[in-house]
Amino acid sequence: MRHIEKHRTHRIGWLRAAVLGANDGIVSTASLVLGVAAAGASSKNILITGVAGLVAGAMSMAAGEYVSVSSQADTERANLDRERKELATDPKHEHEELAAIYVGRGLDAGLAAKVSSQLMKHDALGAHARDELGISETLTARPLQAALASAITFSVGAALPLLVVLLVPSAALMWAVSASSLLFLALLGSLAARVGGAVVITATVRVTFWGALAMALTAGVGALFGVGLR
Repeated sequence: MRHIEKHRTHRIGWLRAAVLGANDGIVSTASLVLGVAAAGASSKNILITGVAGLVAGAMSMAAGEYVSVSSQADTERANLDRERKELATDPKHEHEELAAIYVGRGLDAGLAAKVSSQLMKHDALGAHARDELGISETLTARPLQAALASAITFSVGAALPLLVVLLVPSAALMWAVSASSLLFLALLGSLAARVGGAVVITATVRVTFWGALAMALTAGVGALFGVGLR
């Protein structure tokens, strides 16, 4: 039967990494720029600081995503290996275990036993991975994909405030970076919500609010230290 409903669950893995990367790229780089600008740094030093932040942040995001998602993948593999052994050594117990899961979801015992038998005959490991362990092809961990998505989107996000630094005179730099970064964050939240099928206004406000807070606090710290150093 043709499936006419359009779900977006398959986008969760890369969308999370992409939104996180772009958001961090904009927020961290804009905050860094505002912090050193508020401390009285020159345009050249602000740009150097921003570029260093872009490189360091992109590598940090890639490494962090790869390590964390690899840990998830290791756990999934270990659980699947254990389940594979249990299916080989005690299939009767595994059948009862799967049937009990379906009973808990609303099937009567007889039907649950039949469903378990048919699913295990077709793909025993797949059935237990999906319904007992919660592991599916759609949501499985993909470390390299997550790392690349985070690094690339972080770099793109970080490049946006740096472009403003290059184009805007130093006298208007702080206001220009602040306003443009908030605009970029709002567009990011809106785009991510549309791609994921979520409520646009909620995502936009959430992303923009936390970005504004981060930039304001960093600029405040920069101004405080700048006054102290002068």
